[in-house]
Amino acid sequence: MKHILLVVLLGLLTGCASKAPPSRPDNLCAIFKEKPSWYKAARKAYKRWNIPIPTMMSIMFQESSYRHDVRPPRPWFLFIPLPRRSSAYGYPQAQDGTWQMYLDAAGGWFASRDDFDDAIDFIGWYSNMSRRRNKVYRADHLYLNYHEGWGGYARGSWRRKAWLKKVAFRVHNRAERYAAQLKSCRL
Repeated sequence: MKHILLVVLLGLLTGCASKAPPSRPDNLCAIFKEKPSWYKAARKAYKRWNIPIPTMMSIMFQESSYRHDVRPPRPWFLFIPLPRRSSAYGYPQAQDGTWQMYLDAAGGWFASRDDFDDAIDFIGWYSNMSRRRNKVYRADHLYLNYHEGWGGYARGSWRRKAWLKKVAFRVHNRAERYAAQLKSCRL
């Protein structure tokens, strides 16, 4: 009985450890060496949606810093927690409605925003749809679509947000660094 309990406990701890963010998030090779299953999932999403791996990973880093259970902060009134301002959750910070669109279009019944494989596939799907709807290809404009939504991007809502343009520029630069790193990886 003690052995069974020990095996179950070790399994739970291993499951928790596998959800930890990578120790070197600025190096794509290091990320994929530490988490080889992430490379397989990212490659699969690339083949399915034709969005470069560095772009998808850069968007994910910007949204969640590779943390699986991130939620927007909860506002407080005195000592009373108030509802969150957004339903964004998980690696991709996908909102409930957009996640449901993905599930209906491409996801599957058991997809989860806190599962890396599903999250990277979602980012690939969303970016592919952004290309199709708004004819954008660069990482910064794919990220602007991701942040503002397809309609918001098309209306140009991002043009009035200097802070968001800076964030999109950082996403683009990270994607370029990741792309250079990926070329030299031994995976």
